[in-house]
Amino acid sequence: MIDSYSDRLRVAVPSEAPGGLDSARSGHFGRSPYFTLVDIVGGEIGPVDVVVNRPHSDGGCMSPVLTLGENFVDAVIVAGIGQRPLLACVQAGIRVFAGEDRADVRSAVEAFVEMELSPVGPDATCRH
Repeated sequence: MIDSYSDRLRVAVPSEAPGGLDSARSGHFGRSPYFTLVDIVGGEIGPVDVVVNRPHSDGGCMSPVLTLGENFVDAVIVAGIGQRPLLACVQAGIRVFAGEDRADVRSAVEAFVEMELSPVGPDATCRH
């Protein structure tokens, strides 16, 4: 249960097509085709939205951070993230959690709700 968090959090998971709770989690933050946005309300999975990730050519690795910010995301669960987008997320107030061992969006979000995920630090970023 996420009782130490506020009553509502918006969590994003980089997702493969078509997005949504039952979609595969994308392995790469910056090049994922979608973000599945999940509102956690009172410790439970609430409304779900899917947004298209901007093409990498539209601002490089900062484009996904802008997409998350425009959608009021509080936290993102990633399998991998570069150092620049990680720092941009942190500067934007978006917490970044490691979910590389979760195959789909639902299991990543459930692990987040149960506080089973660890924050990603600069030493765990992708080098590219």
